[in-house]
Amino acid sequence: MKKNNRPLNNSLIENKLLRIAILVAALIITGVALWLPTFTTPKPITLTDLANDIRAGEVVTIQDTTETGELLITYRDGSTEKSMRDTASSLLEQLNHLGLEGEHLSAIKLEFVRSKGLIASRTLSTVISLAMVGVMGFVALRVLNKGPMGEKKFTEGEIPDLNFSDVAGMEENIQEIQDIVTFLKEGNKYADMGAKMPRGILLVGDPGTGKTLLAKALAGEARVPFFAMSGSEFVEVFVGVGASRIRSLFKKARAKAPCIIFIDEIDAVGRERHGSGGGAEAEQDQTLNQLLVEMDGFGSQEGIIVLAATNRVDVLDPALLRPGRFDRRITVGRPDVKGREEILKVHVQGKKLAADVDLMNVAKATPGLVGADLANIVNEAAILAVRNNHLAITMQDFEEAVEKNIAGGVQRKNRVMSDEERRIVAYHEAGHAVAIHETRLSDPVYKITIIPRGQAGGYTMSLPEQDTMLMSKNKILARIIGLMGGRAAEEIFFQDITSGASNDLQMATQLAEEMVMRLGMDSATGLRVFPQPQGYAALAAPRTAQKTFESIDESVKNILDSCYEEAKNIISTRRNAVERVADELLEVETINRERFLELMEAEPVLA
Repeated sequence: MKKNNRPLNNSLIENKLLRIAILVAALIITGVALWLPTFTTPKPITLTDLANDIRAGEVVTIQDTTETGELLITYRDGSTEKSMRDTASSLLEQLNHLGLEGEHLSAIKLEFVRSKGLIASRTLSTVISLAMVGVMGFVALRVLNKGPMGEKKFTEGEIPDLNFSDVAGMEENIQEIQDIVTFLKEGNKYADMGAKMPRGILLVGDPGTGKTLLAKALAGEARVPFFAMSGSEFVEVFVGVGASRIRSLFKKARAKAPCIIFIDEIDAVGRERHGSGGGAEAEQDQTLNQLLVEMDGFGSQEGIIVLAATNRVDVLDPALLRPGRFDRRITVGRPDVKGREEILKVHVQGKKLAADVDLMNVAKATPGLVGADLANIVNEAAILAVRNNHLAITMQDFEEAVEKNIAGGVQRKNRVMSDEERRIVAYHEAGHAVAIHETRLSDPVYKITIIPRGQAGGYTMSLPEQDTMLMSKNKILARIIGLMGGRAAEEIFFQDITSGASNDLQMATQLAEEMVMRLGMDSATGLRVFPQPQGYAALAAPRTAQKTFESIDESVKNILDSCYEEAKNIISTRRNAVERVADELLEVETINRERFLELMEAEPVLA
């Protein structure tokens, strides 16, 4: 099918017009500079000489230029001379001061003229000014109406090639929007029942969970045009630009109805209004107002559905969220282990997999990851397979890709570490592993390594056996104890501490603060929640007394201190097991789950 190149041709024509306008302005300025007279004039005679010549009767005509005081003198022999007078007074007054009487002056012809050079200069200045104003106005109009150096064109919506079969791990979400497809295809069924088509659907979820993919699949399944843009495309500094773009978008959508309008990251344009600012904030408010009007302006029978996606639903304006605008809110959550397996199956299509690849094991090793993370892991595994000259993607490639994603970097096997530093890292990771293993409700230890990866000198991987929706207080405390195991091992075995536990302490502090401030899991602070306000709310006076803040600090400290003491107690009790694991790490660098369990169950050899 022949593509429509009209937008491209229009853009080329407009760019050519802009270049022509700039070129014309440059030619005018250059022509003026070349055209202005630069010739040299002969030295003028003095007024005294002129007075003597008039007294002698040799002067016939004097042309007086009123603006500049230049005098052009014509003699009886036809010759001409130039002179200058003081512009503060007239020529007759100055000649009178030089002793000329009326009979001398009556014999000559005195003419008053205007300066041709001044007239030309003023005309030229006017032309230059108008040309420059025209060029700047032309550029300003393009910026205001079309965006920087190009109009924001909402091209005819295309029907996506995706459908629901290309979306995995979101069966519940697909069922929730399945009736939208029926609305668009067979709207008469619902009209006969008196049901109305939803005006808007808000997709809420963490980044990478597949909100955009779900919107495209919905349009592809319904076989309707899909207008997709980001909320930031409506935001400009100039007031009125975003509103005009909203009107243009809905105008084109009405012409293509039934269709779907998708606004990604709608929080960029739909933030709550405060009415206290100007400039960009006033522009944002007007853009949001126009969006609210447009969503109220089209009827339910027009066949236009607005889909929007955001991961910051808390900052959206309440007027945007009410029924009648966004009638449905669909939460796109993180996939469970079965959903992750289905997502992996979609992304490995067309890729060569070795016989040892088990996607369920990969899914189990990636708890909490979203579709975008899993797609990246599959791609990284394919890259590693090529790098290692494998004929197909092996399970080893997947494991390396997963560890790279979780630990945040590739293995740094060539990093030079002193023997003492290497020994400290080994005992640190062994402390983590033993503390996790000996704490009830902790996730099982799957891998321990002292090979540096990213910024970490080593790491201990513990993974849950199954996905859970709830986190109990004891499970969070068990996680904090496991995080404290590395620092406890350093203190017990080396009577010193290092900076290796910095990330562990940061994560432990965050968990403790969650328990106290947002989960109500501390008896000292009670069930009250202490949210962290954002935006304008953060500038308001705090609603919590200083004594309460001190109580929160004390509660967080008590949780961390008690978990640290518990970790030290575990390391002291299982000292021999820590030494066995550390010695094994110093020898082989990496220990898997099976070998770790053998070391934990082994009895110490008595001397």
